[in-house]
Amino acid sequence: MGRDGNKSCFACCFSTPTTSSSSSSSSSSSSAIKLLFFIVPLILVSFIVFVLVPRNSTWALIYSLPPSTSAVAAAANSSEKLGASVYAESSQQVLDLPSRVVKTVDVGGSSGEATLSDSDEVAVNRSASPQLSAVEAVTKFQELNETKEYSSLNTSITDSDNLNITINGTPNNATTSSNETIALPLKHNRQVRTKLDKVEAGLQRARSAIREAKNGSQLRDPDYVPVGPMYWDAKAFHRSYLEMEKQFKVFVYKEGEPPVFHDGPCKSIYSMEGNFIYKLDVDTKFQTKDPQKAHVFYLPFSVAKMVRFVYSRDSRDFSPIRRTVVDYINLVAQKYPYWNRSHGADHFMLACHDWGPEASFSLPYLEKNSIRALCNANTSERFNPVKDVSIPEINLITDKLTGLMGGPSASRRQILAFFAGGVHGPIRPVLLEHWEDKDEDIKVHKYLPRGVNYYDMMRNSKYCICPSGYEVASPRIVEALYNGCVPVLISKSYVAPFSDVLRWKSFSVTVSVDDIPKLKEILMNISTRQYIRMQRRVLQVRRHFEFNSPPKRYDVFHMILHSVWLRRLNVRITDDHGAVAN
Repeated sequence: MGRDGNKSCFACCFSTPTTSSSSSSSSSSSSAIKLLFFIVPLILVSFIVFVLVPRNSTWALIYSLPPSTSAVAAAANSSEKLGASVYAESSQQVLDLPSRVVKTVDVGGSSGEATLSDSDEVAVNRSASPQLSAVEAVTKFQELNETKEYSSLNTSITDSDNLNITINGTPNNATTSSNETIALPLKHNRQVRTKLDKVEAGLQRARSAIREAKNGSQLRDPDYVPVGPMYWDAKAFHRSYLEMEKQFKVFVYKEGEPPVFHDGPCKSIYSMEGNFIYKLDVDTKFQTKDPQKAHVFYLPFSVAKMVRFVYSRDSRDFSPIRRTVVDYINLVAQKYPYWNRSHGADHFMLACHDWGPEASFSLPYLEKNSIRALCNANTSERFNPVKDVSIPEINLITDKLTGLMGGPSASRRQILAFFAGGVHGPIRPVLLEHWEDKDEDIKVHKYLPRGVNYYDMMRNSKYCICPSGYEVASPRIVEALYNGCVPVLISKSYVAPFSDVLRWKSFSVTVSVDDIPKLKEILMNISTRQYIRMQRRVLQVRRHFEFNSPPKRYDVFHMILHSVWLRRLNVRITDDHGAVAN
């Protein structure tokens, strides 16, 4: 028909019939045509918007979340700044540590301190969470959904020892708005769900499960169920231990040659160094060969072996040990991204030698950020119970506990208190001055009389005196537990082993240095009934200090790992990189 035909069709669609009064209707017809030209496009646009745009916008959800916090102002001492990629999530701290201060690290790298409440019985810290950026909010949103799904199911945990535990999950107490049911775009999830995000999501599920355990029923366990006043929170500890068994993974750096690395003394007062290194090196349950699946990274050096092979006693120069530590960390930091990623916050070292803390001072990040498992847990030497782990000092003669454990019941112990040991440090001379050969009930000796057996004396004593020497730790504490003797701790600034879980005052006695002259009076004022309760608790809690080869559940090897796991729960690592100090 051509262009004229098209014009005719278009005109037919919008024309009106002609009447005799065309002049009067002409203006109204023109107005109708103009109105149609305005309404039709508006209807089309509205239809497109209705079809393509969702009623509840995902962007509206993200926009409504709190904006990302800016970096906190730099600390006065810039050398004490922590890694820019790590921050402690105070709301996710699981068990209340004995210290009244919780160390936090913000996204800008500045460290801060928050004072806790005075209650010794608090089991959960519930400080406010840091604000999140939009990308972090997406990750958190998905982790929240995963946590809800996890806690609403009946979960069965099975480990290599055929441990079957049924966990009756309950929904979280947190209320959610209707907007939280909106599914975020898949492309956003793929961008933020890195392998590290998955590791952190697993830790978040563990935190939620531990919190819920406080008000839940006691879980069943074929080996051991923690109960009693020896624990700050037995239910939370038990659930935390089970979560550790279920998912905790350690990457052991393979760099370094024996005897300084991947080796250590196994039959001495520093035996925990060598035995832990060896057990973790051959462990198949907790060790992972994939560092991207690891929760923590172990630096397998032995300070005791450094003192023997690196340090020259004649020189009194500690710098060779410092250089060895710095060189090793620089080596793994250059080869792997993980130290730089967290500035060492998810790395840990273990040392039972007196110079363990000194070796950690070789690198600022190792002392300030990393988890340090130390026998010499002295707060006056910068031991931080929130971040660091106090481990027991055990003097092993063989790799077995044969002959080291036992003793009669509480009613058959005739000696009130006993101590025998060398005179060194500031406390033991005071003890000997007041009690050596002064009282038949308080058996205090510098040297044991001929023919008297040290362990027999412990087994026949109600209380075993454990004073610090040059360093705060003493193997007498574990020896007392092994022999069913209630420990009497006399020290300054000492954090007892596993104090984050164990309530030491329920099964031991603490005496200040100033009260040494009143030692007998203090012990005699403890009723027989109370002593019997404490002695029974000693027998129950000593399983956590037993050395086993191979390790057994809840023994000292697993308790050290649990203490490291607990501190890893209190930080979150991001993929942002920072600079490592040389």
